[in-house]
Amino acid sequence: MQTHEADIIDLSHDGRGVARIDGKTVFVAGALPGERVRLRRVHRHRNFDEAKVEEILQRAPQRIEPRCPHFGTCGGCSLQHLPPQAQIEAKQHVLAENFERIGKVAPARWLEPLVGEPWGYRRKGRLSVKWVAKKDKVLVGFREDNPRFVADLSECHTLLPEVGSRIAALGALVGGLEARAQIAQIEIAAGDEVVSLTFRNLAPLSAHDRAALVAFGQANGLAILLQPGGPDTVVPLWPDSVALSFRIPAADVEVAFRPLDFIQVNAGMNQRMIARALELLGLRAGDRVLDLFCGLGNFTLPIARRVATVVGVEGEAALVARSRENAARNGVANAEFHAADLLQDHRAAAWAQAPYDRILLDPPRSGAAAVLEYLPRKGTDRIVYVSCHPGSLARDAGTLVHRHGFQLVAAGVMDMFPHTAHVESIALFER
Repeated sequence: MQTHEADIIDLSHDGRGVARIDGKTVFVAGALPGERVRLRRVHRHRNFDEAKVEEILQRAPQRIEPRCPHFGTCGGCSLQHLPPQAQIEAKQHVLAENFERIGKVAPARWLEPLVGEPWGYRRKGRLSVKWVAKKDKVLVGFREDNPRFVADLSECHTLLPEVGSRIAALGALVGGLEARAQIAQIEIAAGDEVVSLTFRNLAPLSAHDRAALVAFGQANGLAILLQPGGPDTVVPLWPDSVALSFRIPAADVEVAFRPLDFIQVNAGMNQRMIARALELLGLRAGDRVLDLFCGLGNFTLPIARRVATVVGVEGEAALVARSRENAARNGVANAEFHAADLLQDHRAAAWAQAPYDRILLDPPRSGAAAVLEYLPRKGTDRIVYVSCHPGSLARDAGTLVHRHGFQLVAAGVMDMFPHTAHVESIALFER
């Protein structure tokens, strides 16, 4: 396709520059607001086009050199060419625009953004693995922008250094296995004390391959596990047992988890996020609190330390079981947990009909629309909403404000995923 010159006027929600050519919106990968670029369209759609930068004719003053040599190829990051402070400002702009356009709301005040260490923060992740026979090489990495392809990485600066500095070594390790074509992915999961790698093996491994994986784990201080089937088939290879957990010191809580369980990717930011959520909830000793989409009890257990009763509800039964185990492990007797798919209607459930002073929402990207059809009840005067998608938060904020009589008192972004376009945020609603 032919090239065009264009001015970049904005940054999209996914970190691409926005241009207008002949009245049509064009999303330009690798471009920043304030730049003039020569671009090449790569995909045409009815309402917009997609393009890539061929040449930067005028650089934005805030543009910096990406730290990672794979930036622009690997799909794991999209904002390394922006300084961290500018990234945060861009994410807050996205959140504000979503509130205005989708929810028709605006916060009474903006919270100071929560930020942390921008590199080596990622303690959870999934690396794709692909044996390329023509190259006689195993690729280990995140997907490229085109998800059909695995980025050929030698390093990753957002992963914990224990893993990010060993991407090339992992490729060599798998490349030396007899079953190199049957390793589909490597799941990374790190607790406070242990970093684990779970290899998804599509076929049983030979003694040679098992020995090679064990030797790699021993040499690098990494726990090695195998996953021959579904999530329930994960078994440790070395050492004989693998115990993963992280502490929440401010609440004197330790949360145990399994390698494939969902945990917050960024350990430092998780601590800051919990502290802010507890602050915004304004918990009192006699409160009864509902924690929806509670997962392993990341918020539930710290809340329990401050209130009379907390009820956690989660759709994945295995996580509910582990929440109960974690409560017992920490001597928490005032928390109860229920399994319920919160994307469905549960208004008849006993937990939904009970009175609550405060509600915490931490839904997936799809948001909490189904829950807001029957909650909150009249006695709830404060809601804290933790969001991983600004669009669904904005929609649900509109519901809380325009249908349930709440005010959006405060909102702010949290940089859970530096150098990516993911916008994590938190909002406070009061009657």
